[in-house]
Amino acid sequence: MSAEIESSSSAFEAPHEGFALVTRLLAERGHPHLPKWLDVPARTCQEAADALGLATGQIAKSVIFRRKADEVAVLVIAAGDQLVDEKKVAALVGPIGRADAAFVKARTGFSIGGVSPVGHATRPVTLIDRTLFRFDEVWAAAGHPNGVFRLHPDELVQLTGAPVADVAQEG
Repeated sequence: MSAEIESSSSAFEAPHEGFALVTRLLAERGHPHLPKWLDVPARTCQEAADALGLATGQIAKSVIFRRKADEVAVLVIAAGDQLVDEKKVAALVGPIGRADAAFVKARTGFSIGGVSPVGHATRPVTLIDRTLFRFDEVWAAAGHPNGVFRLHPDELVQLTGAPVADVAQEG
């Protein structure tokens, strides 16, 4: 990683509540890399990859679904270059549907484009797609479209307690 990616400014002087929350949680859990505040918003995987100078697959995207049985949020963390297979997710967690922006904000506390894998308002059912493990380093949203943090996919498992599953579309 280049020096620009490792921010030396105090992340605790966070410009946003969600970013501050994720920063505190990562520090409390002893995560070695504090979140970075980007100069530009990265609402899509491509925007984040471009801002960080990475492959799109190295962006650990958070996709939220609504479980139909109980209205619980289902968080799928997948590589940015993969499409999530809703049928595979449903086979693991039960029937799901799309989640709108209001549902995402209410259940996670974050807006779409900045949903972190940690720090949710209500604990989601979480799955981590196995394709993330192609990379030694991935970057996830840190509670705001301008916030990201780096980690190894194994650290993602440790931070979330989520199982690794095959939930990406084939091909």
